[in-house]
Amino acid sequence: MRSLSSRIILIPLLFVLVFSALTLAAPVEVEFWHSMTGSRLEVVEKIAADFNAINPDQQINPILVGTYEEALARFLAAYPINQEPGIIQIYEAGTQAIHDSGMTIPAYQLPEKVGQVWDFGQYVRPIVDYYSKDGNLWSWPFASSSAIIYYNADHFRAAGLDPDKPPTTWDEMHQMGLQLLEAGVVSKVFSTGWPDWIFEQQLGYHNQEYCNNGNGREGYTTAVSWPNDFTDALLTKWGEMAKDNVWTYAGIEYDANGAFQAGELTMLFQSTSSLDGILKTVGDDFEVRTTFQPRLLEFPRGNSLVGGNSLHISNQASQEELEVIMEFFKYLARPEVDIYWHQNTGYFPCTNAALQKLMDQGWFVESPNHLTAFLQILSGKTDSNAVLGMRMGSFVQSREWIRDAVEKVSRGEDQRAAMEYSAEQVNKLIAEYNEFIGL
Repeated sequence: MRSLSSRIILIPLLFVLVFSALTLAAPVEVEFWHSMTGSRLEVVEKIAADFNAINPDQQINPILVGTYEEALARFLAAYPINQEPGIIQIYEAGTQAIHDSGMTIPAYQLPEKVGQVWDFGQYVRPIVDYYSKDGNLWSWPFASSSAIIYYNADHFRAAGLDPDKPPTTWDEMHQMGLQLLEAGVVSKVFSTGWPDWIFEQQLGYHNQEYCNNGNGREGYTTAVSWPNDFTDALLTKWGEMAKDNVWTYAGIEYDANGAFQAGELTMLFQSTSSLDGILKTVGDDFEVRTTFQPRLLEFPRGNSLVGGNSLHISNQASQEELEVIMEFFKYLARPEVDIYWHQNTGYFPCTNAALQKLMDQGWFVESPNHLTAFLQILSGKTDSNAVLGMRMGSFVQSREWIRDAVEKVSRGEDQRAAMEYSAEQVNKLIAEYNEFIGL
């Protein structure tokens, strides 16, 4: 029979053993900061929940932390005090800044850190090209998009326009807009989301570089490449459309979506990521169709740019957290998960396997609106810095000055003066950034 003293010793020892077992059994949780709102929020949360259900020892905790710009700022502020997440979603405008921060692990290095091998060739090539640096992929493909034209086919019919022949040029956009107004179908015809990004898209679509040094891909940029002949032509046309009430400046990001969904606009130049949200909101109210970006025929053909965002990994994440992150990224690459993401958001599927499976299943025949962006991005140039996309550390702040210029043009102000002023401001931002990082 044990003595009382031995029992007293064993009781706390038992508690220690039980507590240790519980501690060892606790799952490793990784925070995932993101900016997905609306219907996309539900999709992100379901993907994380499904991953967690099949990986009880490895958990992903998705946290909405505000807009893209707010998410980047919060990450940069949280990192020095070790309060940042393991995974942060960064939009394409923050790519150079997050590279230069030294706070993340390049994507291509993660597999080796967790003792695995991963084939990055399985991802859709334009996405890999956009997010690569020196031939290596620096962030994980996740929510890539491009810009397309959404249009109300019922409005076309009501104005005597053929919905099977949407506009392909800015002149056609203008002329069809005038016809829609004359027919009394709408009082405002066309608007855009993300006016700054649409400007960038049009540069790439016409094979025009945003800034010097190979669009910032051959060295740190020191100045923007506009205003120039192309931006003169584009913004002059936009100004003419605004004067004729064909184009309306409707604010930033997704502000214009509501007017289109309500039938108050006929055409919307917006991200493919809005597709499923628009389709679900419109329902049977009218027929939504999509088509390519319009062009200025006197300028060369480039390509639409990869937009959206990708996933970055904090370099302060523990080894256990890195293992969870790797498993989550592998999960995102599963064809069925990638397909679910695409079909419920409008973002590109990231993997070639998912794209092939969608084609085999006849998805793009069933939903041609989802095919538009792929046909557009696969039919243009692929071998110039202009179409690969711009690299600039002050990219985020520069967009404010593009919006400023575009809004001035919409009010009838001189486009060249507006662009020259914005170029001066952006060049100051570039100089300040380069000085900050020691160039």
